[in-house]
Formats: sequence, C-alpha cells, structure tokens
Amino acid sequence: MTKTVSTSVASDARAALRAAMQAAGVQACLMPSADPHLSEYLPDYWQVRPWLTGFSGSVGTVVVTDNFAGLWVDSRYWVQAEAELAGTDITLMKIGVATDPAHTNWLAAQLPKGATVAVDGRALGLAARDALLALLTPGGIHLKLDLDLPGLCWPERPLLPTAAVRDLPIDIAGASRQDKLARVREAMIEQGAQWHLLSTLDDIAWLLNLRGSDVSFNPVFLSHVLIGLNDAQLFVLPDKVDASLTSKLAEAHVYVRPYGTVAQVLAELPETDVLLFDPARTTCALIDRLRTRTVRAMNPSTFFKSQKTAFELNHVRRVMEQDGAALCSFFAWLEKAIVDRETSPLNELMIDERLLALRAKQPGFVSRSFGTISAFNANGAMPHYRPTEASHAQIKGDGLLLIDSGAQYLGGTTDITRVVPVGTPTEPQKDDYTAVLKAMIALSRLKFPRGVASPMLDAVARAPLWDRLAEYGHGTGHGVGYYLNVHEGPQVISYRAAPAPHTAMQPGMITSNEPGLYRPGRWGIRIENLVCNQSAGESEFGEFLEFETLTLCPIHTTCIQPSQLRDDEIAWLNAYHQEVRQRLAPRLEGDGLAWLLQRTQPLER
Repeated sequence: MTKTVSTSVASDARAALRAAMQAAGVQACLMPSADPHLSEYLPDYWQVRPWLTGFSGSVGTVVVTDNFAGLWVDSRYWVQAEAELAGTDITLMKIGVATDPAHTNWLAAQLPKGATVAVDGRALGLAARDALLALLTPGGIHLKLDLDLPGLCWPERPLLPTAAVRDLPIDIAGASRQDKLARVREAMIEQGAQWHLLSTLDDIAWLLNLRGSDVSFNPVFLSHVLIGLNDAQLFVLPDKVDASLTSKLAEAHVYVRPYGTVAQVLAELPETDVLLFDPARTTCALIDRLRTRTVRAMNPSTFFKSQKTAFELNHVRRVMEQDGAALCSFFAWLEKAIVDRETSPLNELMIDERLLALRAKQPGFVSRSFGTISAFNANGAMPHYRPTEASHAQIKGDGLLLIDSGAQYLGGTTDITRVVPVGTPTEPQKDDYTAVLKAMIALSRLKFPRGVASPMLDAVARAPLWDRLAEYGHGTGHGVGYYLNVHEGPQVISYRAAPAPHTAMQPGMITSNEPGLYRPGRWGIRIENLVCNQSAGESEFGEFLEFETLTLCPIHTTCIQPSQLRDDEIAWLNAYHQEVRQRLAPRLEGDGLAWLLQRTQPLER
C-alpha cells in the first residue's frame, strides 16, 4: 500500500536526487511507476514516486530536471494530485489533456541536444524503452539505463519482501503445474522457441500454483521464471521457498534459483536458441544482454489464466455468495449507523474497518483485493480516492456514499461498488444514479460475437450517459483474476484501448462492469458488478457470448428514478435481485437477512 510522505521529506528527496544527477552528469531523471516485473501494485522498495513527490495515488510518472519536477497522471487522479502537490515545486501534468504533452514528448521537446536521461532499466519495459528512443534519439538525447539515481539518495529505502511462498492446493487450483507448463510449452513450440521468460507475477503464480504476499492486496511474490522444453527455473529471493515446497516443485522439474541471477542465466543461453518473451511485460535490463534469437509475443499464460475453467468458476460462484453475505451484514450495519450518526459519529474510515471485520469471518478469506474506497459526497468525485487517518470525511448531512471494495478468498477475487444514499438524495443525484444504472444494465444484458475485441463493447455502456452529455474518465471494465490480481488482462472494456486481436472476448473471462459519473466538488456515482463470458448460443452468423453476473449484492433502489427506466431494465433489475435473494438468504440471519429481504423487493413505477 502506498504510504503517505510528508511534503518536507519529499522536498528533501528531490534536492538529494538533483545533487546525484549533477554528480552523474545527468540532465533528467525519469521514474516510471514500475518494478522489475512491471506490476501495477508495487512493493515498498519500488515506491519511488511517493517518496519523491508525496503523491499517494497508485500510479504516475515522474520527471525531474535541475529546474523542473513533473508528475504525469490520468484523470482519475487529477483532483487528488492537485491537493497533494499544493505548495510544492511539482507541476501536475494531466495525461489526456492536449496542452500537457506525454512525458516522452516533454523530454524530447525540453531537453537540449547532448542531454542524458537516466532511468533505471530494471523498471523500464522494453516497449517503453523503444518508444523513448524513437523520440529522444533524433534530437541527440541519450538514454542511460544502468543508473539507479533514487537508490543513491534514499537512505531509508525499504527492503525487498521476505514472506514465504505458499503452495496452492490442487482442490483450489484445479489443474496441476505440470499440466499448465505443458500448455505453455505447446505454445512455445508453435512459436519456434526453446525458452520462455516470464516476469509478470500473476502469470507466474497461476502457472506454478503458488501464492505469496509480497505486494499489497495481490497474492503474488517477486520472481522470474525461465521455461525450457524439459524443465523450468524459478528465480526467487533467498529463503522464500522452503525445503518441502522446493521438493514439490522439483517433482514438476521446476528448480529454484537465486532471484538476482536471472539476467546472467539469460545472457548465457545458446546463441542458436530462441527465447519467447512479452516486450510489454519484460524490462530492458533483462533483455539487453541476450545473445539468443527472440520471438516477441504476449505471454501464452496471459490468455490461459484469463479464461477460467468450469472448475474455477464454480469456486468463484461460491466465493461470490460468501462475499455477498458479508456485504449484506455490512449494509445492514451501515444503514443503522447512518440513522444513529447524531449520537455515534460515522466517518469514511469506519467503512473499511467494518467491511474487513465481516469479510474476515468468511471461510477462506485472505485479504482485501485492493485498498477500499469509501468516499462521501465530493470525495466520491475522485474515482481512486482513499480515506486516510490524516484526511477523511465525516458522514453527516445529506448526500451519497460511494463504496468500492473487494476481497481475496481461496477460490476467487471480488470487486464491487455500491452507492448508498445518506439522508435524502436530491433529484439531480437520482438522475445521475439512474443514468449510471442504465449504463450498467445495458452492458449486463449485451450479447456479442465470440472473439469481438473487448474495447468495442464500451460504447454500449456509455450510451445512456452520452445521451445526457455525460462522460467518465476511466475504463468500464478490467479483467479479474482467480484468487489473483484484481486487475488482469488481456481484455479491457475501454474505448481508449486499441481493439487489438489479443483483446478478443473468450468464454470464461471475468470482467468488471463499472460505469460511473463524477461531479467534481459535489458527488460521484459508480455501480459495479463482476461478469463472466458465457455461451449465448450459435446461429448462422457464428457463436455468440453473453454475460453471467457473478456479483451478488442488492443495488440500492432508493436513488432510482423509476420513470426513467424502461420496462426491460426494471425486469432485469428485479430478476437480478430475485437471484441475489435466493442465493444469499440461506447464508444469512438476523439483521443481514432482514436487510436482504427488504432491499430485494421488486421495483415498481
């Protein structure tokens, strides 16, 4: 989890960085939000951005020169970044705004010929490196990849994590690591490769039926894997794999090696052999020393793990019932706490505390799947807002409370967003809520050809909002792992993503469905369920898919304008609530059951 850093500490860090840059003869230092595995969520050791800027958002790119410091973030973080960077010398650069160039373009335009840009090659993807060179080289600007400038001036840099790696039982995994390796080797042979390098942590965890806790919320561990046609090598930090697990892995011809030796092993591969790797998910520090021939393609395991098996989906459905039961108990508590808040104050931090306590009672609970977003009124207008001890809101007066939360269980990963009315919602709030609900229902009911590029589906969800001249800055859907990362590919429902072949929708994929609408300074609304691609049948035009809604939790109807919903939309909502009631009622009693029964009553005009 990103830790809050004081403004003075971050200012001192920038001064130390500039001194290190001057000593090294470097004119600019580029710090992407990345690690040697190009992960979305980073271990503390690689949390360079918050240490240097004080910005606590989960993603952002930093550039520092002798007279400039810039933070590039997308629209999800603009309001948060403006607040956290206030009073500093850091310029907020808004990704997607025409007046603010991308950091690559900024470097190319602002640096003089002969200048050097330093970036730690251990945390720079090969594709990102190639894009940088294409812009910088024509201007005579050099790229230095073997210098870790932040590491030279960060005296209290956290250590790399040391928690043990865990074996995932076959009754949860559903397929052996031998079988999964065999599938990957078939793909390697099709590509003419004798070797395949994997650095993406969720791919490795899925492939080898292992889990860890090196990264907040994601059950993964720092590692690389080099797969050969007959065996595989797992590169991990010392003592993370015990003797018993080492022996089990060896039975599958997977051998444990020191984490820091992967680059040397790759450099020693035969020149006549071929190595398969994903250029978007592999750092240039690992690839630049290669002597072998290469094939650049998406990791085969990315496709395999995205298409959940019937075995896995049965576990996911059970987990959704458990999570839904916990949520019903939570919302029953919350509605009472809202009524009682005059005598027992309620704030945003208390939401996560109660959610965690109730989910932890469920069998197989492991952890949250991301940092809980509980955002009241204006805070809800920041899509990735998270309350902290230093900055959070009291829940008082009227308004809307947005809660986006999720959990990791043995057998599944959950992610759900609901909006709760506090007091009496206004007519404009009800209008916005109803529009977002219409968007979510539109995507939920969609049928589409198998293999259609997932970004193409985005307009279906956005149409009800576009009809009101409204828009939102984030994607509508991301892939979700099987007791793995809450964000995974290759599918993504967002018109901002390229509709490439690798984004094809296939059976078994789990994707979020989360349209939103945000009024800066006023309120934010997002309604989210997880859905799964299932067969909708075949016709003369081919095979079609539809979504099975996996998430089980009532959608608050007190914010709805029934007159703005069509009959078929009301029918969908009532049918969904009927299924939620039927599947969750046997798991509930007392206040939770009473709340479920009340909130799943049919909606009428």
